[in-house]
Amino acid sequence: MDNYIPPTLDWVREQVELYESSGGTKGTTLRDTGLPCIIITHKGGQTGAMRKIPVMKVKHGNSYVLIGSYGGRPKNPVWVYNLRKHPDVEIRDHTEVISMNVREVHDDPERSKLWELSAIAYPPYIEYQEKTSRKIPVFIAEPV
Repeated sequence: MDNYIPPTLDWVREQVELYESSGGTKGTTLRDTGLPCIIITHKGGQTGAMRKIPVMKVKHGNSYVLIGSYGGRPKNPVWVYNLRKHPDVEIRDHTEVISMNVREVHDDPERSKLWELSAIAYPPYIEYQEKTSRKIPVFIAEPV
């Protein structure tokens, strides 16, 4: 991953910049929620450039559950397509940066369990799924 393309939304870019520039000591809660978040560093599916996005922190053992909710919008967030094409990522959880491999979870028992963990960590996910006709993507990021 060569060049870095910052997020286009101001609040997302500012969140990433604060988190990264502080070495993971600031900006570790998502926006106004007060809930913990992580930063996913990944490769853009079309550009091949480095991208960074904050997502809710949902820990499962040594892994992280990543939910492509996009607030219940009709389309997936772009990072979903990026992860499908380039599953090797880095996850920053506060001061720790971990190389991980991401896989999308389609298997119903596993997906249901991970969705439930995510909804406990961030209850609005349930409302987001009700707002959209798409099945919100569920990924698991596992240590390499």
